[in-house]
Amino acid sequence: MDRLDAFADISIRRACAFVGLGAATVMIALSFDPVLAFRTGAEITALLAVGLAISAWRTPRRNIRHSEVYAMLRGAGVPPNWLSAEVNRTQIAAVLRARLAWHAERVAVTAIALWCLALVFWLLRPG
Repeated sequence: MDRLDAFADISIRRACAFVGLGAATVMIALSFDPVLAFRTGAEITALLAVGLAISAWRTPRRNIRHSEVYAMLRGAGVPPNWLSAEVNRTQIAAVLRARLAWHAERVAVTAIALWCLALVFWLLRPG
C-alpha cells in the first residue's frame, strides 16, 4: 500500500510540477505588476485544483489500466496476476482518488494564499 501511495504521489506531483513551472514562468513575465502576477498565478493554481478535483471524481469510473500509476506498477515488477484482479484495480483507483483529492486541497490552499498576496499588494499600491 505504501508503494502504491508513493507511485500515485509521484504521478500527481509530476503533473503539478509542470503546471507550477508554467505558472511561475507567467508570474515572472508579469512581475512588472505584482498584483497582476499574483492574481494570474492564483487563477492558474485554482484551475489546477479544479482539474485535480475533477480527476479525483472521475477516477472510479475510468479504466485504471490506462493510468500512469498502473504503468509504474507494471514497470516496478508487480506480479501481473495481482494487477489483473478486479479487486486490486479497485484498490488502485481508491488510492489514486484519495491522493488526487489530497493534492487538490493543498493546491486550493496555495491558490487562496496567492489571492491573499494579490490583495495585500493591491492594498499597498501607491496612489
